[in-house]
Amino acid sequence: MGHEAIAKGAHVILGPTINMQRSPLGGRGFESLSEDPVLAGLGAAALVRGIQKTGVQATIKHFVCNDQEHERNAVDVRITERALREIYALPFQIVVKEGRPGAFMTAYNKVNGTHVSENPEIVEKILRGEWGWKGLVMSDWFGTYSTTGAIKAGLDLEMPGPSVWRTNMLGHAVATAKVPLHILDERARSVLSFVNSCAASGVPENGKETTRDAPETAALLRKIGGDSIVLMKNEGSLLPLSKDKKTLIVGPNAKISAYHGGGSASLAAYYAVTPFDGISSKLSRPATYTVGCYAHKELPLLGTLLKTDKGEPGVTFRVYNFPPSKKDRELCDEVSLIKSEFLLPDYKCDKLTGDLWYADIEGYLTAEETCVFELGVCVYGAAKVFVDDKLVIDNETSQKQGTAFFGCATIEEKGSVNLEKGKKYHVKVEFTSAPASKLDTAGHVNFGGGALRIGGAKVIDAEQEIKHVVELAKEADQVIVCAGLNADWETEGSDRDNMNLPGYMDALISAVVSANPRTAVVMQSGTPVRMPWVNEVPSLIHAWYGGNETGNAIADVLFGDTNPSAKLPLSFPKRLQDNPAYLSFRSERGRTLYGEDIYIGYRWYESIELPALFPFGHGLSYTTFAFSNLQIEKSEEKLNVTVSISNTGKVAGAQVAQVYISQKNPSIRRPVKELKGFKKVYLEPGEVKEVKIEMDLKYAVSFWDEVRSAWIMEKDEYEVLLSDSSALGDGSLKGKFEVQKTTWWNGL
Repeated sequence: MGHEAIAKGAHVILGPTINMQRSPLGGRGFESLSEDPVLAGLGAAALVRGIQKTGVQATIKHFVCNDQEHERNAVDVRITERALREIYALPFQIVVKEGRPGAFMTAYNKVNGTHVSENPEIVEKILRGEWGWKGLVMSDWFGTYSTTGAIKAGLDLEMPGPSVWRTNMLGHAVATAKVPLHILDERARSVLSFVNSCAASGVPENGKETTRDAPETAALLRKIGGDSIVLMKNEGSLLPLSKDKKTLIVGPNAKISAYHGGGSASLAAYYAVTPFDGISSKLSRPATYTVGCYAHKELPLLGTLLKTDKGEPGVTFRVYNFPPSKKDRELCDEVSLIKSEFLLPDYKCDKLTGDLWYADIEGYLTAEETCVFELGVCVYGAAKVFVDDKLVIDNETSQKQGTAFFGCATIEEKGSVNLEKGKKYHVKVEFTSAPASKLDTAGHVNFGGGALRIGGAKVIDAEQEIKHVVELAKEADQVIVCAGLNADWETEGSDRDNMNLPGYMDALISAVVSANPRTAVVMQSGTPVRMPWVNEVPSLIHAWYGGNETGNAIADVLFGDTNPSAKLPLSFPKRLQDNPAYLSFRSERGRTLYGEDIYIGYRWYESIELPALFPFGHGLSYTTFAFSNLQIEKSEEKLNVTVSISNTGKVAGAQVAQVYISQKNPSIRRPVKELKGFKKVYLEPGEVKEVKIEMDLKYAVSFWDEVRSAWIMEKDEYEVLLSDSSALGDGSLKGKFEVQKTTWWNGL
């Protein structure tokens, strides 16, 4: 990631995100790492260390409790001090201790009545005071809400520039002694120190943007993608599949590249491999394919379906100072783009004379079959869509508010055209920049140049399509269903309404597995989805959003070239109502009460003895493993757990040893157990390795004492539970140790 930033001419990466996956519905849950604070903190610390080895600075975000998108700028998160410390602030504390990120980004929301960017209890007292952190604190984009309050609370940098709350306002605050000069000096010193840190990257100011699309990078991405896939179930060892059998590929995610979620984490890739292409590359004969049903919230991006006038995939983007009605207007800029989605926060062209400008986006669509084809466009600005010079969509004259592009854009306006197989059609979008928008964007993150999304798909009858799929499934030797969500459903700016898969997807999966029991389901989502068909399906893998090599990584696992070894970083509930935040997830008149307190994720399910559909830490393999010889060593500061892991199966694979700690007689109610350490080890068939998991004792056993405002490590007996999942199967091991003296502590 650091090397990629250098290639892009960037000094800073705005990540990683380590907010808690409190609910399955969180719009940015796919960005976060886990429902468990220790796993999130240690994972983020590793990312930070890797990024900053290159000299590029990492920005840990969003500090703190930015766990929902609903009314995110205004919502007041009401939370106990214990939950704040043990769950929501702990991953940030671990990152400071283990990773030392260059910058922190504050959350949009309030915590207990005060916006975080102007909350001295959180920024000055906890982050800078208790944790002794010396780096930069920046706001999220347009997440500064005051001058004096934010400066005094410790906010160094208002983003983005130019400042709204600083410059003249800050000068007035200093002149009237609202902001003492020594505090202003502290803020300026942090910014200058951060700038000096960025120099270590070697990236010059306004450095040229280049690419870093190398074969070794692709190989690494493919390996990481495969190693992140979770084998959820595999009855009858259906997986790995055969490369020589007649294969049917079906599902809405088969021919799209769902390699990221939506919002600011949505970046244009050099390339992206679809599951269909990855799977097809493994087969000895061509697969049969049909879509089965659609899953889009908005029509799939036209993307590579379009070709430029040079025959290259994508569209041509031509920029002007004047509208199409002006004859002989001068061309200001021309670029070719593969993606048909454009977010233009910092688009610049020296020839443009103002914020209001115009663009023609053009491409050619060759019909793959005779059909009715539906086009759709949502825009922040204005847009009209023409096919062969005929107006198909007018999203300029009248506009309706939508949720795309952080809530600034219109709904998707649609129009249809009749296509004939083999015929080439000229598609043109007349776009006008953000000032042309008729929408009220107050309260939304406003990205200056505007935004545009162009989608399209064949119109289908879903019920008839499923009947067609059933007939194809009966004729196939094996079936792969590519299902799940995409950036339409999981995105910054809006939370999901429910855990359901969209459209007819559940019906499609049930129908296919009924027609052919040799069916494997590939699920893609960043957070849990409802699976009413799960008991019918023999094999299921969860592939997340796997980056450029998504399709190849999925195929490697399906056909056994990669042995799946990942574990779930969050619990998958059976239904939405089971999750701990069910009654208190959205903002209610400006407030969200974290009523589940410290009991999020597996802590909740275990405490009320409610089984999850798939528990935290779950993940199967094509081989088998055994734990033995558990040893525990405790010193004044460290807790070390050693275990032998054997590969008792016939293929090479990897296992994750997970260490959970449980206090025997706590003075207050605590979770049944909590993850405190883990280690992954790769083993050949028959191989045995001894693994040592090292933990800080105080982090392994402490809880937050609200009376003392400190962490407490109680004198007591503690149980060590070593397992391959939080479910503690038959092969789990147990041991114990004692803490001889009760002590309190603060800081790191």
